[in-house]
Amino acid sequence: MSLSQSEYLEVRRIPGKGRGVFAKIAIPKGTVFETVPVLVCKQDDIIGSNLMDYVYAWTSSSVALALGYGSLYNHSYKPNARYDDLAQQRKSYTALRDIAAGDEITINYNGDPKSRKNVGFDVLE
Repeated sequence: MSLSQSEYLEVRRIPGKGRGVFAKIAIPKGTVFETVPVLVCKQDDIIGSNLMDYVYAWTSSSVALALGYGSLYNHSYKPNARYDDLAQQRKSYTALRDIAAGDEITINYNGDPKSRKNVGFDVLE
């Protein structure tokens, strides 16, 4: 089963990996294909819960759950997209290169697409 809320995106299951976000149609480099609100909460309030796998660091003591598909993008050290924090507690997602229809859209969880900093789990590339 796939879910879709955008002309660009759908969520699919990936064997051995869980869910991921995929391009439904080709997304040209530089396209902002999703902008989402985030819910900010205290990190201490969700430590130990399943939500910890889906949040972004926000401040030193808070995390953000991105709505839309924002918290479902998988990590890659060779991402094809990036995210940016915007005013009013929002994030946007932009294609770093052309993304073909059917390709999984990945981001670098470190925020900087070129960062090789450890993300706290084994990364399958």
